[in-house]
Amino acid sequence: MPLGTLDRTPPPFFKQGPSALSKLMVFSALALFLMVADTRFRIAQPLRAGVATVLYPVQWLALRPVLALREAAHYFESLRSAQQQEAAAREKLASQSQRANQVEHLSQENERLRKLLDLRARVTTPAQAAEVLYDAADPYTRKVVIDKGLAQGIEEGSPVIDESGVLGQVTRVHPLISEVTLITDRDQAIPVMNTRTGARSVAFGDPGGGQAGALELRFMAGNADVHEGDLLTTSGVDGIYPAGLPVARVDKVERRADTGFARIHCLPQAHVDAARYVMVLSPLAAQIPPRPADLAAPAAKGARK
Repeated sequence: MPLGTLDRTPPPFFKQGPSALSKLMVFSALALFLMVADTRFRIAQPLRAGVATVLYPVQWLALRPVLALREAAHYFESLRSAQQQEAAAREKLASQSQRANQVEHLSQENERLRKLLDLRARVTTPAQAAEVLYDAADPYTRKVVIDKGLAQGIEEGSPVIDESGVLGQVTRVHPLISEVTLITDRDQAIPVMNTRTGARSVAFGDPGGGQAGALELRFMAGNADVHEGDLLTTSGVDGIYPAGLPVARVDKVERRADTGFARIHCLPQAHVDAARYVMVLSPLAAQIPPRPADLAAPAAKGARK
């Protein structure tokens, strides 16, 4: 076939229509027209509202996981914050409770010290304050250890009182500490006087007899004028305890027909089991002036004859 007879036009399959540049210009002009028209006349507002209405369920479903994650994060954050606040509140409550207990304890100590000072003001005997350190380790005696000893001038036989009355007597002195035998010890005895009747007697320790931590008036006649509630004070006739210090109060009187003596139980006025601060008095014998020499000499000559 001769070359001049060939058809040089492209087949219909490769025909592209308008060029790309012309399409860009046409669509750009259309887009600019629509933007200006929508800005001035809002012609696309109904279409936009319709599309938003149609897409709302899809948006709602798409936001559910995000909102759920936010709620979960907020829940765990609130839970952690609540736990921290609860822990802080518990710690603060414990601290306030400890402070309240300390305030109550300090108030009790202050009240006891005031009473001790009031009792000290009524006693003319020289004295010095001491603190109870601990109870003695011997289970068969009733003793406590105080923080004063020979270095502070403590002597054996010195009476010891607390804010309520006679607590005991110093029975052993060390350089820095001393042992005090309580009046409820079974080997301890103290002369007392009934403030109601003026009758004198002797109170003995009765730690394991009728009542633990009590005293007993022994050798009292069965018809003795002693009643429950009578206050017993030191008589001062032993040369150790000053007169007038509270010792005990009669708790129970047993009058039996088979014996001529009454069994009288007394409760100590001092806090024998809970004393903290005490006052150590000088022995009464140390305050008695020595016997004059001019009187002692004739007495010695008379004894020789």
